[in-house]
Amino acid sequence: MSLLIDMGNTRLKWGTNKNLDIVSGLPISNTKVNRNTLLQLWQTINPPDQLAISCVSASRLFELVLSIAGELWPGITIIPAKSGTKAFGICNAYQEPEMLGVDRWLSMVAGYHSYRKALCIVDCGTAITVDVVDTSGKHLGGLINPGLRLMKESLAKGAENLKLSETNYPFGLATNTDAAIYNGTLSAACGLIEIVLKNQPDTLQLLLTGGDAKIIAAHLPTPTIIDPDLVLRGLALTLTKQS
Repeated sequence: MSLLIDMGNTRLKWGTNKNLDIVSGLPISNTKVNRNTLLQLWQTINPPDQLAISCVSASRLFELVLSIAGELWPGITIIPAKSGTKAFGICNAYQEPEMLGVDRWLSMVAGYHSYRKALCIVDCGTAITVDVVDTSGKHLGGLINPGLRLMKESLAKGAENLKLSETNYPFGLATNTDAAIYNGTLSAACGLIEIVLKNQPDTLQLLLTGGDAKIIAAHLPTPTIIDPDLVLRGLALTLTKQS
């Protein structure tokens, strides 16, 4: 059994893996990641043989996770994931492959391995990332945009009379400022995805992951697959190359 950890900008997501069968655990906000919470999460699971980790969050959190893993399971093999040039049929478009975010790389690896078709993969997290893969597995490139919360936060910080609201509103033209911000940022996210799909010559399967995937997918006209464990499955695949 292996432990898979996806350390994002906002949350730590994790799961256990045996023969590519993933059981997801409860994610935890990065603001709550500390020694006690990690021990509570993992001290009752069966001891894993190895740990695969994807990290785009703060290095101190990465070091904390490594420390707790060593404390709970002395001698465990730890495999930090890195973006590569080619893997599992995916060919990285970046001239410097290691500069592609490892979470984006793992999502493409897992997505293409699972669906074997041209894909538009969108991670709807702290940032919204869009990556396009053709039918042969060639990565054509991608886009990065602030996520829904970051867009709202930037308005609240940059405009004196605007505030950050946590309320969800019906989609459409708004008759109050909070609703206008909610629907404006949501429309921006949807428009980003729609223009990418429109400008590609081939039909792409739209594949969404990340914390806001369901919210965004509900307002897209394109048939969409929501796959919350893409990064974890990408990590599980990387372990098959290690064995």
